[in-house]
Amino acid sequence: MNLFIKKPIDQIIAASEGGEHTLKKSLGPWSLVSLGIGAIIGAGLFSLTGIAAAENAGPAVVLSFMVAAVGCAFAGMCYSELAAMIPVAGSAYTYSYATMGEFIAWIIGWDLVLEYAVASAVVAVSWSRYVKSFLHDLGVTLPAQFAACPFDAVTLADGTQAHGIVNIPAMIIIVLISFLLMVGIKESAWVNSTIVVIKLAVVLIFIAVGIHYINPDNYHPFIPENTGKFGEFGLSGIMRAAGIIFFAYIGFDTVSTAAQESRAPHKDVPIGILGSLAICTVLYLAFSFVLTGMVNYQAMRGDAAPVATAINLTPHPWLQMMIKLGIIAGFTSVILVMLLGQSRVFYSMSRDGLLPKMFSDIHPRWRTPWRSNVLFMFFVSFFAGFFPISKLGHMTSIGTLLAFVIVCAGVMILRYTQPLLPRPYRVPCFPLFPFLGILVCLAMMTSLDADTWWRLLIWLAVGLIIYFTYSRFNSKLNRGG
Repeated sequence: MNLFIKKPIDQIIAASEGGEHTLKKSLGPWSLVSLGIGAIIGAGLFSLTGIAAAENAGPAVVLSFMVAAVGCAFAGMCYSELAAMIPVAGSAYTYSYATMGEFIAWIIGWDLVLEYAVASAVVAVSWSRYVKSFLHDLGVTLPAQFAACPFDAVTLADGTQAHGIVNIPAMIIIVLISFLLMVGIKESAWVNSTIVVIKLAVVLIFIAVGIHYINPDNYHPFIPENTGKFGEFGLSGIMRAAGIIFFAYIGFDTVSTAAQESRAPHKDVPIGILGSLAICTVLYLAFSFVLTGMVNYQAMRGDAAPVATAINLTPHPWLQMMIKLGIIAGFTSVILVMLLGQSRVFYSMSRDGLLPKMFSDIHPRWRTPWRSNVLFMFFVSFFAGFFPISKLGHMTSIGTLLAFVIVCAGVMILRYTQPLLPRPYRVPCFPLFPFLGILVCLAMMTSLDADTWWRLLIWLAVGLIIYFTYSRFNSKLNRGG
């Protein structure tokens, strides 16, 4: 068995264009841009901005967003080149299979499974909390014990303390979105586009209203002096914050997982990736600037809802309801696109024989990999309902950064090993931009804490056990399939 056997690109494309494993092509450029925005704007923006400002960068969190955006821009261009060359499902997993071989492809595929599944569960828990708060504002009170996991302490209606039983709202949203994804990609994209319009409107309203309530004193000092500990303000704080809020940019790579369902992937996928990234970067810079101008960064320490704190400074109570609605919409679309990307990666790995065949079976009517959706409907909803998994948010960031490093490296490898392949989109300033993408992403990875690295290594170790006991012996490529 050859661990580093590579899958020819023409074979990858041919396998995606016919037979029982064909996905329905129904996505245009706007649908792909909308998918990217739907995955990007969510929990990271509304939750992590205040935390990163209070604990790491101060008002300079705006610079942290710039650093993260630069790394994403380099990676996004590399994703666009590979997605235009290899317009199939699977994203970085498929690209690494063609450039670095099966073993590296398995590692990145297993890593992506974790990224999408954990991110979906984490966001579902946050979705549950905001829905509970929104309904309370409308006079509807959900039982606290059935909106929290058994490890979370809750306050009951009579003021007594207890532990949660199960987070039912979080489980319900995972189940509903999973069924939507099973029914069809066109229907899922329509729902996502509708939600994207709502949350974009809410973000723009927050920026437009909040800019009138900025206190210039909150920007001084713009870069707080380092406390003597790495990652707490100063330049190291900006880099640590960039690594943390990188979670807020996760999602544009999901566009490449839907390349096989695009009507014209050669031109539409680069538009979807780079377009959604550009739009969200502008909104992120404006949002973080307004937020840190309205609320002093020190006042946001320990504040789980800094956006709500900022809104309370305005004389517009209706704005708080609207922002909560926008946050709920944002979380919903993030869950949808993350579960979409996860099922497509699993589909690709199964199609290659690295996972059981059942996960690449396409429903005869819906034309979706429905069994993958069913599996992760149970898996993700279980963790969302019964476990406090918010600490795994950093793990999602490090997993995505690892994928970006491999994609940037894949572009460089293919340019030198197969220079004559047609490239509808080419990364400019080669090899500088892919190399800078690797450096920036590695810098953000090294800024994350040791516990995050250990969790990643443990997950990868589990994946290696599966690969060496099942996948390598069932690989279609290694078996001559």
